[in-house]
Amino acid sequence: MHLTITHGFLSVFGPLIIFLVLVLAIATGVFTVRQETIAIIERFGKFKRAVGPGLRVRVPFGIDRIAFKVHLRVQQTHMEIETKTLDNVFVHLSVAVHYQVKADSAKLAYYSLVDPTRQLRSYVEDAIRSSLPKYTLDEAFEREGDIASDVHKQLSDEMAKFGYTIVRTLITEIEPAPEVREAMNAINAAQRQRMAAQELAEADKIRVVTAAEAEADRNRLHGEGIANQRKAIVDGLNSSFGELKSTGLSEKDVMSILLTEQYLDMLGSFARQGTHTILLPNSATGADDVRTQILSALAANLGNIQNNDK
Repeated sequence: MHLTITHGFLSVFGPLIIFLVLVLAIATGVFTVRQETIAIIERFGKFKRAVGPGLRVRVPFGIDRIAFKVHLRVQQTHMEIETKTLDNVFVHLSVAVHYQVKADSAKLAYYSLVDPTRQLRSYVEDAIRSSLPKYTLDEAFEREGDIASDVHKQLSDEMAKFGYTIVRTLITEIEPAPEVREAMNAINAAQRQRMAAQELAEADKIRVVTAAEAEADRNRLHGEGIANQRKAIVDGLNSSFGELKSTGLSEKDVMSILLTEQYLDMLGSFARQGTHTILLPNSATGADDVRTQILSALAANLGNIQNNDK
């Protein structure tokens, strides 16, 4: 009777049990791996294999399990690091590291590092603190790319041992202490003010020198003009004197004519310019005295000129 009941139970529920086992086997044995991902498969706690993207099969019922899915895409970690420069200035550096796991080293990357981000930070800090102290604060700003290259090389060599590739290392900011920034700004402002003062002084010097040169040229040209004018007057008087004397007039008469002519020309010039001028002495005898004195002076000068010409 017992066998009859068991046989009846299996005949009724057997197909259902088999169906459920098959469904459970498929549900726990078939899985998918996304693109740019490597699945780490363990069997009874021991590494079995690493599988790439697509539809995959494992031993069901927990015999094979997915221990971890390693992402192959480039990841970024950002960190703040404090260290000092060659001239003993403490600075804060913002460092961004782009890294990824090598596809053929997924097993090594998973089983080597417990906390990749924290351990990566430790290597970055060590690389920064061995590279930055080689430079002064000013050199750190100027050679930021060189520092990043040094860190990248050292970091790549270390992380390659654990299956990681360092794509790029960026130093996004170098920030000294606030009091150091204020001192640097004050120095920069003082330098710019000194340069501005030097430029202004140089401009004033150029303006003064140019004005002096212009004044010297003006005086030279003015003097040359007066000299040429006087020479022309003397040459004209000498020529007129010779022409008048050739007509048979005495030297005294010739001088009187020339002086009178000059005197009349001067009066005409005053009249044309509207100049208010008082001539002293203004009497007839006074004018004769002035004429006599001028004639004597001109006669002496012309005599000297003629002797020089001879």
